[in-house]
Amino acid sequence: MGNNIVLDIAYVDKSFGGLQALSNINLQIEEGKTHAIIGPNGAGKSTLLNVCIGRIAPDRGTVTFNGELITGKQPHEINQAGVVRVFQTPEIFPELTVLENVMIPAFAKRDGSFKFNAFSLLSDETDIVADAEHVLDDMGLLGQSAHVAGSMSRGDKRRLELAMGLVQHPKLLLLDEPTAGMSRADTNATIDTLKRIKERGMTKVIIEHDMHVVFSLADKITVLAQGMIIAEGAPEEIRGNPKVQEAYLGESTDE
Repeated sequence: MGNNIVLDIAYVDKSFGGLQALSNINLQIEEGKTHAIIGPNGAGKSTLLNVCIGRIAPDRGTVTFNGELITGKQPHEINQAGVVRVFQTPEIFPELTVLENVMIPAFAKRDGSFKFNAFSLLSDETDIVADAEHVLDDMGLLGQSAHVAGSMSRGDKRRLELAMGLVQHPKLLLLDEPTAGMSRADTNATIDTLKRIKERGMTKVIIEHDMHVVFSLADKITVLAQGMIIAEGAPEEIRGNPKVQEAYLGESTDE
């Protein structure tokens, strides 16, 4: 075996009122791999990510990151440990410049808290400026670094938020539909960027509806339906799995 497990989700249940959002989820994420979590709307994918980052407490079960139990920890503590989530709706600071947007999480990672007054000391923060500019260059956004972030296109805002995640140098990057709402050109550019990141060995979990994205990036795929894992395996195994096709298409293939 010898594969290092970065994230270990064990026996996780979560219900909201009478709705069982997650049921007995057991999932292991291997170091350096891109692990896709797919499934129809309402399958529990975003709830699972929220459990992993401490936004939602599970009713039962545990989440362990790099051998350390993180269930019950606050989101900022989990973030400081090296888990970074990029959300489905871009969470940016629209009134600040693109460069400032990337500097804020860099400060947060270094200092343990968000600091807006840090911008008065920009001239002293050459290391963070350089790091932010390097990540923006990586994302093809360096030319927009002085622009106000709110004026960017949707695809560029998604890339900006990815830059805000990458500048924290995460040990585990959780991506919630990173290409949602993008044009095909933007989607393909984002796939290329994520492939470059993968070559550096970063561990990623991707929730994604676009199967083109999933099959372009994933080493392993877990399929959720109605809060349960119904299939798991390599992309070629999942592609032809009748249970997966049934979950997506709603067509029974019973004999």
